[in-house]
Amino acid sequence: MPNPTPNFNTHIPEKIMTPDSVETRIGTLEFYDGLPTKETAKTVFDNLDFMRGVEVFLNFIPATSIEGMRMGMVGLGVTSSNKVVIMDNLLDSTPLFLTGNTDTVYASGVLDLEKDGPTVVEIPPGSGPGTVNDAYFRFVIDMVGPGPDHGQGGKYLILPPEYDGDVPEGYFVARSTSYINWIILRGFLVDGKPDAAAEMFKTGLKIYPLASIDNPPAMEFISGSGLDFNTIHANTYEFYGELNNVIQREPISMLDPELRGLAASIGIQKGKPFAPDARMEAILTEAVAVGNATARSLYFQLREEGAFIYESGYWKTAFIGGDYRWLRDGGDGGRYLDARTYFFYVATVNTPAMALKMIGVGSQYALCDKDKDGNDLYGNNNYKINIPANVPAKDFWSMVIYDPQTRSELQTGQPFPSKNNKKSVLDYNADGSVDLYFGPEAPAGKEHNWIQTIAGKAWFGVLRFYGPLEPFFDHSWQPGDFELI
Repeated sequence: MPNPTPNFNTHIPEKIMTPDSVETRIGTLEFYDGLPTKETAKTVFDNLDFMRGVEVFLNFIPATSIEGMRMGMVGLGVTSSNKVVIMDNLLDSTPLFLTGNTDTVYASGVLDLEKDGPTVVEIPPGSGPGTVNDAYFRFVIDMVGPGPDHGQGGKYLILPPEYDGDVPEGYFVARSTSYINWIILRGFLVDGKPDAAAEMFKTGLKIYPLASIDNPPAMEFISGSGLDFNTIHANTYEFYGELNNVIQREPISMLDPELRGLAASIGIQKGKPFAPDARMEAILTEAVAVGNATARSLYFQLREEGAFIYESGYWKTAFIGGDYRWLRDGGDGGRYLDARTYFFYVATVNTPAMALKMIGVGSQYALCDKDKDGNDLYGNNNYKINIPANVPAKDFWSMVIYDPQTRSELQTGQPFPSKNNKKSVLDYNADGSVDLYFGPEAPAGKEHNWIQTIAGKAWFGVLRFYGPLEPFFDHSWQPGDFELI
């Protein structure tokens, strides 16, 4: 039998004891008989607040991203549900908008269910896919192709959280968990032009409170094309103020106790002022910087298994784990936290139609920020990529490139840093494939297939498949890699 541990009557397992001095990454931690010194307590409390600050950043990007979108829309005049921003001349690279596309007519609105109560959305026939997301970027309902109207259009009714009033018949009904909701609709080009889609929205889209059904307010469409505005959350200390706005506005029930507790641990709690002292403000300023670096690393230097779509190359999926709810292994592994951060740091719109296999419906994405050798893509280099024939997209495919700083369209001498098989004039190879070129200057004779980059900047690309077909899902069709030329 082991000898008694000094100062004990019995042998105490070493694994449950605390040494008088412990070396760690945050310094030397000192104890007297297991009692932390005041200096050690201060060190670990500072570290605890720092860790919580980092975790708040990583876990609340979805909420602040919606808040950034709301503030961007309000800045353009979207102050009520009947006011909608429309990209009637498409989304160019002027606004700051997370990985938006250059290829569909966006109609973007904000629902305020606290102010308006149940809200009606009338979708015109002929619209492209649409989605409503709540204030934590969770899925509420799809519209048109992926939605219950199956492309025919129809009337939707979005209910506020905890609404217990009458629900009239004749609507596709969804209940949100939050007051603020973002509605985003897309209209497809006709003959490569946005005019028909823009007119379809302007004459057919209607959003109004159910209470105003007998006299709904007239719709107001605000053109956002070519305007300079920001819809992206802060990556600085201001992030926590944006989050506080969300927490104060939304019902407590929007978030589960774990998330509410995480926010409250750094002083963000509904009904209480967010007023960190100088010490806490300094800690949070450092925490958001580390959180931002972490989110960037999760996307641009990823380590997650299952991120790459194909057995070779560096094309990766938007939805690691294949679940729009961010459940790992169907929920057996809980919430896939890093996959959620990875997605929302660079993208918007959360819908099953982007994550699940839906042949010919919705959209799918392949994302890439590395060349064939695994190196980052630099704007001073020249690259070529081959898009094989028979791209598995019923509606169209497109390639858009983005700025890693803003995760928005790369700002160059080309307003639209993209190519699209329905609107772009492209030179095809004899086998039906297309070679796309990227660099500061167009290669001689390749102007039609060239997307400009900027020397001194990096970039990344997103290949979109609208109406994805079976060869996308079974991987029998695969795009080429970015090759240095």
